[in-house]
Amino acid sequence: MNYDNYPILSRVFTRSVLKSFTTGRDFNDVYNLAVKLFISEPKKNTNRDNFELLYRILKNDYRNEYYYKNTLLNKLLLGVHSINTTTALTELPIAGSKADFMLINGKAVVYEIKTELDNLARLDSQIQNYYKAFNHVCVLTFESNADALFKKYKDNTVGIYVITPKETIRRIKEPLENNDDLSVESMFYILRKYEYENILFKYFGYLPKTSQFKYFEACMNLFHDIGTKNLNEMILCELKNRNHVTSDKFNNIPKSLKALSYFSELTPAQYDRLDSNLKLYY
Repeated sequence: MNYDNYPILSRVFTRSVLKSFTTGRDFNDVYNLAVKLFISEPKKNTNRDNFELLYRILKNDYRNEYYYKNTLLNKLLLGVHSINTTTALTELPIAGSKADFMLINGKAVVYEIKTELDNLARLDSQIQNYYKAFNHVCVLTFESNADALFKKYKDNTVGIYVITPKETIRRIKEPLENNDDLSVESMFYILRKYEYENILFKYFGYLPKTSQFKYFEACMNLFHDIGTKNLNEMILCELKNRNHVTSDKFNNIPKSLKALSYFSELTPAQYDRLDSNLKLYY
C-alpha cells in the first residue's frame, strides 16, 4: 500500500465528511477516494463497514491525532466514565494554545496529544498555557516516546500516558494538581459570554451596569474579585454543560466515528440520518 496515500485517511475522519452523511446521500468525495484507495471490494460492505475498515488502517499504520482523541473518548469517557456525568471537549483555546482533549467530571484534565506524526517543539509552551486555566495537565503519547517524556517531566506535576499497541491507555505518571499558574484572564477568555455572565450572576447576584464598550472589562474585573479557586470550580460547571449527547442515538454510532460525532454536536435528526446512511451498502 502506498504510504503517500495515508494522509487521505486524516481527511476522512473530519466534520465535512461526517456532515455529508447527516444531510443526504451525496457523500463527500474524500470518503469515496479513500474507499477506492484502501478497500478492495467496497460494494460488498455497508458504509459503516467501510468506515471501520478505514479506521483499522488508521490504527495500524497511521495513528494520527484523531485516532488518539477517539481512543481517549472510547476508553475514558465511554469506558470509565459516562456521557451523562462527564463532558469531553476538544480544541479549546487556552492562552494562545488549543487543548487537544479535555475530560471534565469532578475535575478537568487537559490532554496534550503527541502522536508518532508529531514533534515536541511546542510542548513546553503548550503545557505552560494549559496550567493558566486548569490544574491537571497530561501528555498522551506512544510507547517509544514515554521514557523521554518521563525524564523531561519526572520532577513536576505533568501526567504522562501512552496508548499501547493493544489500544489500551497506560499511565506512566499520575498528573498532580497545580494551582500555581492559574490566571484569571486566561480562565475568563475561555468562556463564552453567557457562561461568564452565569458565573457573575451566581456569585454576585448581579451583572455590571455600564456601557457596552466597557462591559467586557467590567466583567473581567469582577472575575478578579472571585479568585482563582472559586473560579476554577465555577468554570468547570459551565464547561460541563457544553456538550449534550442523546445517549440512545449516540450508542448506535460505530466506534470509528464516536469522537467525530460527539464533538460535532449532532441533532437527533442528524443522528437518525447518519445511522440510516451508515447502514446503506456502498
